[in-house]
Amino acid sequence: MNASAITLLLALPLTAGAVAVLLRYRRALQRTLTWVTLGTVLALSLALLTEVRAGGPLSVDVGGFPRGLAIVLGVDVLSALMLTIGSSMTLVGSVFAALSSEDDHPLFHPLILILWSGVALAFVTADLFNLFVAFEIMLIASYVLLTLRGGARQIRAGVLYVGTNLLASTAFLLGVGLIYGAVGTVNLAAVATAVRTDAGAMAGLTILLVAIVAKASLVPLHGWLPRTYVEAPPVVTAIFSALLTKAGVYVLYRLGSVVLVELDGFLALMMVLAAVTMVVGVLGAVGGHDMRGILTFHMVSQVGYLVLPLGVWTRGAIVAGLFYLVQYVAVKGALFLAAATVVRLEGTDDLGRLGGLMRTRPWLGVAFLLPALALAGIPPTSGFLGKYLLVRAAFEAEAFWAGATAVVVSLFTLLSMIKIFNGAFWGDAPTDADTTASEPSRAAVTRVRTQAMIAVPLTIGLAALVLGPAAGGLLEVVGDAADALLDPAAYLAEVGR
Repeated sequence: MNASAITLLLALPLTAGAVAVLLRYRRALQRTLTWVTLGTVLALSLALLTEVRAGGPLSVDVGGFPRGLAIVLGVDVLSALMLTIGSSMTLVGSVFAALSSEDDHPLFHPLILILWSGVALAFVTADLFNLFVAFEIMLIASYVLLTLRGGARQIRAGVLYVGTNLLASTAFLLGVGLIYGAVGTVNLAAVATAVRTDAGAMAGLTILLVAIVAKASLVPLHGWLPRTYVEAPPVVTAIFSALLTKAGVYVLYRLGSVVLVELDGFLALMMVLAAVTMVVGVLGAVGGHDMRGILTFHMVSQVGYLVLPLGVWTRGAIVAGLFYLVQYVAVKGALFLAAATVVRLEGTDDLGRLGGLMRTRPWLGVAFLLPALALAGIPPTSGFLGKYLLVRAAFEAEAFWAGATAVVVSLFTLLSMIKIFNGAFWGDAPTDADTTASEPSRAAVTRVRTQAMIAVPLTIGLAALVLGPAAGGLLEVVGDAADALLDPAAYLAEVGR
């Protein structure tokens, strides 16, 4: 594949997003355009993944300028893998939105395409300033998606969301400016070489790290996420869970690989942040009273699992972290889609107003239960394998307290999943529950659509169940990505030539 095809990953969704705005009163055409675009991006991502595994990283200069001025886009195994899983879940989310009629706003599909273009840019850019641009594209699109309903709670959540992320973006830009002033470039290859010997660049990198910690929602800069995502439309929350904080985690892995892991104290800092994030997130989840509220706190907790390998930094830890990341994106998306189905059919996800769904909608119960077991790390699911590999890597590195924390947090994760299952699917619905709000939802969804909505998280849950015992192929792919992270010379040579 020609390296210039990398630009299609950005040009296609941006162009399709502009066209979708013009088609705002033709919903069927909008949906078709979104699905074709995301399907094409997925196919390109898979092709790139195959090529970079066989032949090494690829890069392309955009803008017609010489190196040093041109926008450099680069793809290696890690970025191609992130493009693949991210585009897959965005496509699944957009299809589910049509089934649940959550895409009825004329701007929904344009915003999803623009959001994806920002995420894709974060995965392929090879310089820090364009990484800032990528985060701003994501911020604008996600803010509008968050507030599409226009309710007072959504607006308040949107103000918190955009305010917090703008502060993080300001810090990010300040860090980039300091690095540029010290090094004279923001290309990752040049920065990786020069930043270790320059105090100004080191200060810029430190500020940059704080901003990325906020974007990834690590404790103590996590509070914005559970207070904002829960107010988004249910399917939007599912898409956010697959993309936004994962872009922050990706950047931590990328910068960790090229420069951060060599800095004194970075590994210890990441290990402490990972453990504290696991604990704080899961405690918030255990105290939740609605499905999406519990799941959004788990987003915080699970980021701790994803970042733990940055504190260990062995091949086994990185393989475990990347495997856990890939399966977690799908599993958490399935849980949010199951919650979205409950909201669409019952009019609420408040556990105090639900109950008995296992009798009335048994397949919906199974569709929630399977990914819930994977999230908690119950064998033989993919989540169990990922957590087992993470804990083993921590123990092998003699980080016994971190590995033990991961095990204990998994037990609390299981407790919160049981809380949701018992509250929503087991027992009986409360006799004094106000069901008037749910009647319009029940009347609006046909039997075929209901079955299709349930089939989406159910299929992902079954895949998580199968992936645990049959993870060999994916482990080979993440093994290649781990090798590239441990030895980034080929990637840096490609994007810095």
